[in-house]
Amino acid sequence: MGIGGGAILIPGLVFLANVPQHIAQGTNLVAFIPAAFVALIIHIKNKYVKFKIAIYIIISGLISALLGSKLAVHVDSAMLRRLFGIFLLVMGLYELFRKEST
Repeated sequence: MGIGGGAILIPGLVFLANVPQHIAQGTNLVAFIPAAFVALIIHIKNKYVKFKIAIYIIISGLISALLGSKLAVHVDSAMLRRLFGIFLLVMGLYELFRKEST
């Protein structure tokens, strides 16, 4: 699904280390930054980044991150855990049943 490892890190922190869901998700975001930075450099070096399109993605990502963080602060930790579990289930089912494009 990605290179961040959040699908393993977050449940590991929540269930094995008894870390609250909000803290686990925030920790995952901070842990993801170095991997994202390295991936960005590699993609730029390989000329995979279309900067004219990237600016729109960056702006929408920043707005979404701001709104999502504001919302997450007001959501109960148990509800956040359920929503994350549903997200993992949906993504798992998607990966299981998607058709490979060749």
